[in-house]
Parts: sequence; structure tokens; C-alpha cells
Amino acid sequence: MHILVLGNTGYLGAHVAEHLRALPDVRVLGGGRSPAADISIDLATARPRDLAALLAEAAPDAVVNCAGATGGDAVTLAEVNARGPAVLCAALRVAAPGARLVHLGSAAEYGPTEPGVRVTESAATRPAGPYGATKLAGTVAVTASGLEATVLRVGNPVGAWAPPTGLPGRVARLLADAGHDPDAELRLGDLSAHRDFVDARDVARAARLAVTAAGPLPPVLNIGGGDARPVRDLVRLLAEAAGFRGRIAEAGSGGSARSAQVSWQCSDITAARAALGWTPTHTLDASVAALWAAEGVPAR
Repeated sequence: MHILVLGNTGYLGAHVAEHLRALPDVRVLGGGRSPAADISIDLATARPRDLAALLAEAAPDAVVNCAGATGGDAVTLAEVNARGPAVLCAALRVAAPGARLVHLGSAAEYGPTEPGVRVTESAATRPAGPYGATKLAGTVAVTASGLEATVLRVGNPVGAWAPPTGLPGRVARLLADAGHDPDAELRLGDLSAHRDFVDARDVARAARLAVTAAGPLPPVLNIGGGDARPVRDLVRLLAEAAGFRGRIAEAGSGGSARSAQVSWQCSDITAARAALGWTPTHTLDASVAALWAAEGVPAR
């Protein structure tokens, strides 16, 4: 079985590729902009015809699209998160219409939700900013493509190799810079929001199960921890793992623009359990430990 992982050197892509390589009789090909990629692909700029030629040569049985942008302006987000999946689907319809496509979406596609409620895949999607809106556009492109495709709508991933564009990676970098200085101060935004944290390794296992599952899958599956935790808990656990002795100051504003207007986020993961036999196995403590242990270690 040949599996093409797009964005295989990125945060979640590295975890997904590692899990897939552990499967017997599987050859994993990496696709992306990295010089180390087996196939040089930039979904933000590729033309469908050119991409189709590359896919025809690779002849994948399955494609996992982990390529995505979490930061940057609206144009960058749209090019990678919206245009990218649309071009990929157009190319697959020509070059490998029988290949299964697994695409990583985001719980940010839901936008603001009612506190205390776990959202199902049928919930309304009302993204609060460009990131969620562009990820939703990518999801629509995949689910309307006519391909054998499923979108894994991922919560807030935590784990090794987290990038500094997200809160877990940014706080880990700040803690590493602060060291054990008792006079150090971390100035962060409001940490009272609740998020559905999920271990990056659990996301990778869900992708592996989606690739290898028998028969068609639902068009969208929530992949999360199934519980909402205050962002403050994540920061506290990271500070403890780092042995931080300074002070953490929360400002009333200055948090992530991507998280603005979303005070609560939690996914119902019942459908993933039924379709994939998947449930998360790593606690937030374990996710934080893996993130801190890998601080400064590049993705594989």
C-alpha cells in the first residue's frame, strides 16, 4: 500500500507519517515544500494539471493531507487552507480517483458554541475568524469532491514539535527562554477560555485508522479529547514541567486573534468511536510532558 502524506514534515504531519510507517507492507511518501520531500508539492500555488501528473506518477492508494497554515494573513490562510484542498481534490479526480483522501480539518470551523455542550458533526459552522473560515472552505471542497474522502475535524492538538504559532508551542518557547529565573514573568492573554485538547499522537492514530478502515467513512469526524479544559490548565502544566519559578501574568486582552469570541470549545467524539473504533488515550499531562521533552527538537 502506498500512502502519500502531504505536509509530512509539519507538526501533525510528522506524527501521522511516523504512525503510518509503523504499518506492515506500507510505503509512506512525503509531499510538501521541504527539500527532503519525496514529492515536491506546494498546494498553495500548484496547478491542478501539474499536481495530477505528480499524483499519477506516485499512484497512491491513500492520501493524508496534513498541509495547512495556522498563522499569517487572510490571503496566506486562504491559499493554503482553502485553495490547497480544492486543487488537491481536482487533481485526485483526474489522477487517482480511487484513492482514499483523509484531510485534517479544525474544530475552529464550528466557531462559538454554547458553553457546556459538546458539538456534533451536524452542528452549525460559524467560524469566528479567517483561520476557521478557510479551514471550513477546505472541508467543503473535500466533502463535495465526489472522492472517497473524510475530514478529521481536530480539536486543539498538544504534543511534541508544537509550532510557536499556536499557544502550546509559544508558551513552551517562552518557558524555555525564561529558564529557572525566579524573577521571570510570562505575560499572556486571558487564559480563561475552555478548549478541547487532544494529543498529537491520538490525532495520528485517528488518521491511521481512517486510512485503513474498511468501507466508506462519514464525511466529517470530530477528533478531540472529548472534554473542555481551561487554557490556564495547559499553561500551568507546562510551567510545572519546565520547573518555572517566575510569575505568569494574564492580561485582559492580547490573546490569540484566532481564539477571539470563542470562550468554550468541546467536540462530541461519539461518531469517531463508532466509525473508527477510536478514542483518545493520552491525558493532557502526558501531552504536555511530550511537548516539553521535545522542546527544541525538530520534527522528524
